[in-house]
Amino acid sequence: MNYKIAVIPGDGIGVDVINEAVKALDKIGELYGHTFQYEYRLVGGCCVDAYGVPIQDETIDVCRNSDAILFGAAGGPKWDNLPFELRPERGLGRLRKEFNLFANLRPSKIYEDLKEKSPLKNRVIEKGVDIMLIRDLTGGIYFSEKGNRIGKYGEEAYDVECYSKFEVERVARKAFEIAMGRKKLVTSVDKSNALFSGKLWRDTVAEVAKDFPEVRLENMLVDKAAMEIACNPSRFDVILTTSIFGDILSDEAGVTTGSVGMLPSAAINEKGFGLYEPIHGTAPDIAGMGIANPLASFAAVEMLLRIGLGLDEEAAAIDRAINKVLHDGYRTGDIFMEGNTKVTTAEMGAHTVERITK
Repeated sequence: MNYKIAVIPGDGIGVDVINEAVKALDKIGELYGHTFQYEYRLVGGCCVDAYGVPIQDETIDVCRNSDAILFGAAGGPKWDNLPFELRPERGLGRLRKEFNLFANLRPSKIYEDLKEKSPLKNRVIEKGVDIMLIRDLTGGIYFSEKGNRIGKYGEEAYDVECYSKFEVERVARKAFEIAMGRKKLVTSVDKSNALFSGKLWRDTVAEVAKDFPEVRLENMLVDKAAMEIACNPSRFDVILTTSIFGDILSDEAGVTTGSVGMLPSAAINEKGFGLYEPIHGTAPDIAGMGIANPLASFAAVEMLLRIGLGLDEEAAAIDRAINKVLHDGYRTGDIFMEGNTKVTTAEMGAHTVERITK
């Protein structure tokens, strides 16, 4: 098969880690007889520097004609004082808007050989942690009515948490579809005891659940979910929630793994087209130093293959390689422990690619 991939390294360590991730795709192509065609584009601060905008219209066209987007990171203090419309992050925002990437997938997985890096006790994670948190990415309080006004006590600001039934239904359906390929458990997180939007969320998710009789649905209030992620994360499979709750809970779930350098993310639309990226950000203080951990970008490639292209066997090969390189003791600085072999970004990439086998 021939696949077109839009490759957007972005800023900071995005460049360092995406360079290694592409090598993983090349190795998959060699092993399984696929051809990956790459179109490299600038998005973020680098694009502002080169063209005066965070993303070009031509980049949107390239992505539209691609099978998936592999993204690094955007932003950095160098561009913090730019007007809002020129901020590097606006490039990523436009990609999400142009392609209606409404479902954000954030896996949190503890690798067996990194258990010691987790801040949680062994008795808490002994059953393993493998959570897929799915949050709405385009609705809710971040994207609804907001502003400033004069109220009863003077100046005030407001942000409205508003969801339509349509918005809840489409992200819920994605969550149930993904759960079908996992342990068939969806935990829907809301605040239905206090918010009208939470009540609509819970009722709508229950309706969607009827179309997936094999999947067990449980409802949980967000405060309870936050406690359970910290105290009993092994109980979760797929967590479904709103934009703001997901923003917070995904970071909480992520920290259980011990390093954000290990975590990928995906943003997909109703057709399955998506953008795949590591979640660690640009880390400009270490950019170009060869010490960034590329394994999150390898994990992003695993998601791209499995979710974006439907190549389950190839995705499994990436996952096995990540586990193998960790088991063999190779570590970048963020996950280094005594007795390991400390390596550079490129060395970790090369060692992992070597371990991609059928």
